[in-house]
Amino acid sequence: MPAPITDERNRLDREALLDAAEGLFYERGIQAVGMDEVRAASGLPLKRIYRFFAAKEDLVVAVLKRRDRRWRGSLAAHVEQVPDPRERVLAVFDWLAKWFAEPGFRGCAWVNAYGELGPSSEAVLAEVRSHKQAFHDQIAVWVRATGLPVVEPVILLTEGAIVTAGISGDPAPARHARAAVVMLLGTP
Repeated sequence: MPAPITDERNRLDREALLDAAEGLFYERGIQAVGMDEVRAASGLPLKRIYRFFAAKEDLVVAVLKRRDRRWRGSLAAHVEQVPDPRERVLAVFDWLAKWFAEPGFRGCAWVNAYGELGPSSEAVLAEVRSHKQAFHDQIAVWVRATGLPVVEPVILLTEGAIVTAGISGDPAPARHARAAVVMLLGTP
C-alpha cells in the first residue's frame, strides 16, 4: 500500500501544477493548452490534477487568483516604498515599464483570459472582474492620497498602457501614460 500523501506534498504538488498551468496559459493561451500538456509540464498524473481541480475552468480560476495576489503584491511593494503621494502614483508606471520589458510579457493575463473564456465562463468572468476591481481599488487609494480628483483617468491610463504594451510588445506605453499622469497631477 502506498504511503499517504502529506499536506506538505499536496501543497507542493498544487503549487507545481499552478506554476506549470500559469506558464503555459500565459505563454500560449488557455484554449491552446490541453490538460495533457499541463500534466507533462507539472509532472503530475491527470488523476491527481483532477483531484485538485475538477475541471480546467477551476484550474484557470485558481491560476488567476494566485497571479492576482502575487502581481498586485509586487506592485504594492514597489509603490509603497515611495513616501510622496504624487510620486507613488508615478511609481505605478515605473513598475509597469519594468513589467512590460520582462521577457515573455504577453499583456494582462486577465484581459487575455476574458478574451478567451469570459463570454462562456461565468467563473472566469467573475475572477477577471474581481481582479480588475481590486486593481482599481488599489490604484484609487494611491491616487486619492494626492488629494486630486483624477482616480478614473489614472486608472484608464494604467489599463490602456497594459493593453497597448501587450499588443505592441513595446514597453513605451508605460512612459507615455506616466507623462500623461504627470500632467493630470500638475506641479507639486
